[in-house]
Amino acid sequence: MDFQHILTHVEQHVAYLTLNRPEVLNSFNEQMHQEVAQVLTEWEKIEQIKVIVISGMGKGFCAGQDLSARKPEAIEDPNYDAGASLARYYNPLILKIATMPKVVVAAVNGVAAGAGANIALACDIVVAKQSALFIQSFSKVGLIPDAGGTWILPRLVGYARAKALMLLGNKLSADKALEWGMIWDVYADATFQQQVDELAQTLVMQPSSSMKLIKNALSLSQQNSLQQQLDLERDLQCEAGRSPNYKEGVQAFMQKRQPNFD
Repeated sequence: MDFQHILTHVEQHVAYLTLNRPEVLNSFNEQMHQEVAQVLTEWEKIEQIKVIVISGMGKGFCAGQDLSARKPEAIEDPNYDAGASLARYYNPLILKIATMPKVVVAAVNGVAAGAGANIALACDIVVAKQSALFIQSFSKVGLIPDAGGTWILPRLVGYARAKALMLLGNKLSADKALEWGMIWDVYADATFQQQVDELAQTLVMQPSSSMKLIKNALSLSQQNSLQQQLDLERDLQCEAGRSPNYKEGVQAFMQKRQPNFD
């Protein structure tokens, strides 16, 4: 597939999506939104793809919305709707990532600002270069955090930290993000891509049926009572127990070998 603003390739059951507007830190315009939506929709249907890795070209992961793409005369309109692009592009993208049956990894290779930071945090596993930065930069331009940020960030770092990050718009280092539990791991800049590839291959070896059910259980836990979650675990475990992957896992354990999951 040939695109204008993204690069894609699939290797060993891993699909790599690289945002490719490095001259503007991979900030989104309308065309890039459309391309990302298209490729994620296509990859969702391909069984051979087990893991999706999202990263950025150059020095940045993603700086959110490309404000230069918005016409000045439109912003001056008293009826200007800054939420329109959320309804059309960002909200569907966040929901697509969150509900993707495959594991989605954000490989944050540089600055992740505004909606770019929150797109990363919506992924299942977030790893970052040691030099990467996370910035809730919305208040700097008179907006509020979007792309799910007000929902995701407090659940990751707590209400007090999320509130300060959003009100101040301060830069947060990758090491501090790791310390606060916002991301999974930090990799040295020199070995970043190698470690991302190794992580992706580790995930490929996991049972895809379990990965999907785990994501489902964790997503619903945000709204369920304990009793509802216990009932959900029972139902999902019943489904998992009927899968070929469970049978393979038990056989591999009994035979003292590595399982061969699909």
